[in-house]
Amino acid sequence: MPSQTFSDFGFSSPVLEALARKGFEEPTPIQALAIPVLLSGSSHLVARARTGTGKTAAFGLPLVERLSSPAPKVRALVLVPTRELAVQVSGEIASFAPGPAPRIATVYGGASMGEQLRRLSRGVDIVVGTPGRVLDHIDRKTLDLSALEWLVLDEADEMLDMGFIEDIEKVMDASNPARRVVLFSATMPHPIVRIVRDRLGSFETVEDSTNPVQAGLTDQIWLEVRSRDKLEALCRIVDAEDEFYGLVFCHTKIETDSVARALSERGYAAEALHGDVSQDMRERTLARFRDKKTLILVATDVAARGIDVERLTHVVNFNLPFDPESYTHRIGRTGRAGNKGTAITFVTPEEYRRLFALRRASGDGLHKGSVPTVSDVIEAKRSRILAKAAGAARETLGLEPASGDEAEAEDAAAVDPGVVGAADDRPAEGPAGLEPAEATGDEIAAEEPAEPVAAKPKRKAKAKADPAVASFYALADELLAMLPPREALASLAAAAYSGDLDPRRYGEVRDVSVDSAATARLYVGIGKQDGAWPKDVAAVVKRLTGLPDRLVDDIEVLERFSFASVPFEAAEKAIAEARKHRGAPPIRMATPKGGPGGPSGGKRGYGPRPSYGSKGGYDRPKPYKKPRPRD
Repeated sequence: MPSQTFSDFGFSSPVLEALARKGFEEPTPIQALAIPVLLSGSSHLVARARTGTGKTAAFGLPLVERLSSPAPKVRALVLVPTRELAVQVSGEIASFAPGPAPRIATVYGGASMGEQLRRLSRGVDIVVGTPGRVLDHIDRKTLDLSALEWLVLDEADEMLDMGFIEDIEKVMDASNPARRVVLFSATMPHPIVRIVRDRLGSFETVEDSTNPVQAGLTDQIWLEVRSRDKLEALCRIVDAEDEFYGLVFCHTKIETDSVARALSERGYAAEALHGDVSQDMRERTLARFRDKKTLILVATDVAARGIDVERLTHVVNFNLPFDPESYTHRIGRTGRAGNKGTAITFVTPEEYRRLFALRRASGDGLHKGSVPTVSDVIEAKRSRILAKAAGAARETLGLEPASGDEAEAEDAAAVDPGVVGAADDRPAEGPAGLEPAEATGDEIAAEEPAEPVAAKPKRKAKAKADPAVASFYALADELLAMLPPREALASLAAAAYSGDLDPRRYGEVRDVSVDSAATARLYVGIGKQDGAWPKDVAAVVKRLTGLPDRLVDDIEVLERFSFASVPFEAAEKAIAEARKHRGAPPIRMATPKGGPGGPSGGKRGYGPRPSYGSKGGYDRPKPYKKPRPRD
């Protein structure tokens, strides 16, 4: 079956030409579903689509196609949750417009009201704005929605989370009752469903069922790290990559500032973004991030809402997200538009229970990885340095790679002491610490090869008359006058890259798997009152998981239930198998007192000993009752 194209929707030639200029070739799934509905008929549309699936074009292209002629009053209103998204959406719609119409205005809080008033007074066809500022203009009588034909609610669930649900309803009340409503939302919480049910009447629904997590564009990795090792692990990950351009998510404003500051102190281009950052500073920070002057943006979930930056290579969950929806929304910011991306999630031993939910949300995509070793990072840096040097040789000096006989001559020079320039053709003991050699002019002349030009492979180079090139050759000559060739090159590399290749800049990241806290703690619903002993609990767990004796550890048999520690992967299997087998005792992850992770000070982070006398600090689940034998 041939793939669908935008021309199949019946767009006009100017719109198709605009799409061609932007490089759009095939519609995304949500575009293929929504555009035909919006271009035909007049029914309301409710669409489920995540950020990054192309939903702006899904409603923006029909708006541009249908509103190509100027009108005296506003014909379309697009409500979005954040200022950044308002600017982004209006810019995207404008990029589809082939001519002066439709005219677009962007209104949001924190920007000049005077400029927005002037723009609206000149006449616009489409207004893109945040609910609060749109209501301000409605109250001022500067925004007339009496002739509105389209009302688009973009990121409806995000507007709900930010407390805009009442503002949305007020805007709907102030708009033309005959307008067409288009609602896009990643999820459908109850308040959104209520608006749809009570206010829209009949409507059509479309849903992008493709999961970006399972689309193969985002490589999902979770890493076991202790809390105090997270920063060190993050630095290794950044340095091990050829390119790192990404978002790092933290839970709190304080941690966001702390992580960004620590990264900056280590020399990384990092900045923080959270709710306490002023609007002016927020816009400047995002501008630097989009321009790649800042390569690492450390943000909270709330502050990152509405941020849509193209070609992010990484998303790092410095803290485990609270729910699967947040996880999906975070990692959906990379691996877009056919570009590969990587999502990395740090997991401490106390957070294994919550990792179960994320694994279910990600399908089979989330897999365990390991923090790069120091040697891995140094080797990655060395490869980049060599590639950069080779590139400079070609671009700056005009050198061409050796080939054929020239390459063989170079190989021979590397191993044959009789060939000029060989690695062994140098003083047995170079100057200590790469200090300048105290050689006389006669000694230096004696060290020079008798026929260097004839022995070395020839290569083309830019004319030394070029001042920039000549200065590099002059520097090389001076270094060679002071040091033997190999030491001269090493000294230059040390001056440029000593900090990058020094393993001492990295701290220790302890392998959590060597710690007993890396195991998961299981609640097993049999205890002393059932006549159970540790070996009986071990037998139940082994039967469900297939584990050997040595991996079922730290068994505690209490009066009505027991605990056992097993590897994390096996814990998930034990829970699933126990649900399948009739008569098996209930098995679940033990819940630490005080919530995930439990209070500090207890054994394995599970909290202090409880007052009711059992060990381990766990909330007491409903006990397992052994079935009575039938008569």
